[in-house]
Amino acid sequence: MRSYAIGDIHGQFDALKRAHARIAADRARCNDPDAPIIHLGDLVDRGPDSAGVIRYLREGITAGAPWIVLKGNHDRLFEQFLTMPDWRDPRLANDITYLHPGIGGAETLMSYGLYRPTSFHIRKVREQALAAVPQADIDFLSALPLTHLRGAALFVHAGIRPGVPLDQQVEQDLIWIREPFLCDTRDHGPLVIHGHTAIPQPMHYRNRVNIDSRAGYGGPLTAIVIEGRDISVLEEDGRQPLTPY
Repeated sequence: MRSYAIGDIHGQFDALKRAHARIAADRARCNDPDAPIIHLGDLVDRGPDSAGVIRYLREGITAGAPWIVLKGNHDRLFEQFLTMPDWRDPRLANDITYLHPGIGGAETLMSYGLYRPTSFHIRKVREQALAAVPQADIDFLSALPLTHLRGAALFVHAGIRPGVPLDQQVEQDLIWIREPFLCDTRDHGPLVIHGHTAIPQPMHYRNRVNIDSRAGYGGPLTAIVIEGRDISVLEEDGRQPLTPY
């Protein structure tokens, strides 16, 4: 059972198209055009073309592409900024809004045509955003699933709460967790494929695989192929096996 996965995109539309091209080449070599691609969330923020990323994925799925797109914490922040103006993410300090430089929401709104949005005029910015962002994009974000289980792999944006059954995991952990997930070495059952925690290169930790290779900070966008519990990174010249650490 072959699957593909792509890490945190963060508005890097050109990098996403290149990752899809690497996957298309591998599919052709394997004669497996229908193997699904799971996108691990954080479609938006920081990069230059979040609007293009959302439109491309939404239209591709509508056209029948075998793509799964999971919800990341940045996707939820963007969605809630548009739909629930008084909502605050419990993981963020009260003075951190969607337009805080550390979040990167301004870049997302600029990709929809807004001019240099700032938190000083956040209500006005939200009004402009609601006029600029297609309702189809908002609906797409709100409907994104949190996990995808396929074969021996569980795909999720951030990770899971160790020791909690998979059907009892909560959204806040699935899109935000770091510790105690990252330091936990126990077997979680399925191999957990995740992003969220940016690292210089993809890593295989035996019970989990992190493929957030810092695309949101100028790093590459990682695409991998999963066959059972075997992982390979897709490079321009083909597969590079990802050896467990």
